[in-house]
Amino acid sequence: MTETTAPDETSGHAEPRTDASGTEAVLDRYVRFWNASTEAEQRSLAAETFADRVEYHAEIGVLTGAQALMDFRDQFLDHMGTASLQLRARPRFHHDRARLQWEIVTGEPDGHGEGRSFATGTDVLVLDGKGRITSVTTFLDRAPEGFDSAAHH
Repeated sequence: MTETTAPDETSGHAEPRTDASGTEAVLDRYVRFWNASTEAEQRSLAAETFADRVEYHAEIGVLTGAQALMDFRDQFLDHMGTASLQLRARPRFHHDRARLQWEIVTGEPDGHGEGRSFATGTDVLVLDGKGRITSVTTFLDRAPEGFDSAAHH
């Protein structure tokens, strides 16, 4: 992966960044994985994006493997209906780590093209030498209404 320097939108300081053919492409696939409209699309994105034993650490628990992530997403959609993962800021990264700030929007778009904000959070991803995600640690920045984090520890 080729590193370049880009200004940080919030601080104006330069930070290491890889070009679109590297880490940014993996991060794009990661977001597309969560928003995939078919199982076949999601399975294909999972194979390209995640290492075989990817670990997903969240307040709800630790999941291992792409199939566990697909099952988690399916359960969420079964409960919530439509939902999409949207980035709140440009991803930041250094070395083998990336940070994505996201928002989950549920429901059909309203008259302004927006659904209802369900939660916001930050994912920290670890990538292997092949550019595949080996680990995801998810932090809730704004938990869903009624979520009890103490019940999940």
